[in-house]
Amino acid sequence: MSTSIGLSPEIVAYLGANNPPEHPVLRQCREDTARLGGIARMQISSEQGALMAWFARLVNARKAIEVGVFTGYSSLAVALAMRDMHADAQILACDVSEEWTGVAKRYWRDAGVADAIQLKLAPASETLDGVLAAGGANTFDMAFIDADKSSYDAYYERCLQLLRPGGVMLFDNVLWSGKVADAAAQDADTSALRALNAKAKDDKRVHTALTAVGDGLLLCMKK
Repeated sequence: MSTSIGLSPEIVAYLGANNPPEHPVLRQCREDTARLGGIARMQISSEQGALMAWFARLVNARKAIEVGVFTGYSSLAVALAMRDMHADAQILACDVSEEWTGVAKRYWRDAGVADAIQLKLAPASETLDGVLAAGGANTFDMAFIDADKSSYDAYYERCLQLLRPGGVMLFDNVLWSGKVADAAAQDADTSALRALNAKAKDDKRVHTALTAVGDGLLLCMKK
């Protein structure tokens, strides 16, 4: 499992001990994923999951989007919070991996929120375009994007249209293990993340905060 940049094991343990207790299935998802080895870095940290659940409550989220599912920790954390507030809460989960989302579905089922998450196995831009074409603009409360970095700008523009005013979108990995601050790093993903961070800062359509939670979390609220 990943954790926030620069935190010592002692601080990580302290955060875990002083955040609200994880749902048992969330904890199982996190522990099982950690045993997968290096790829477990794709899973968000438990403190980030707690923050995202808090954001869902803050905006009273009834409809949410997730782009990039992996083993399902983030969608489960948010779905549990949303269903605690709204019996009809729904997350539209976008991914292209049948393998990893198959794992995620087991945790969603075990936690009793499988019916709260609509999984679409297709390129996310296509899925979001379809929702827009069906009249979905300004109807979502929250979006979390944790997928291919080169497409972040495309997801930004689509999710911004889908969010209602006051809705929030969260972009993961925007510090990219510190590479965004390294002038020598000029690969496509790092460049895309730098461009997104700069764009959001100057975008008059949103209120933003760039944070060091996890591997960097960009917060945008639609005006």
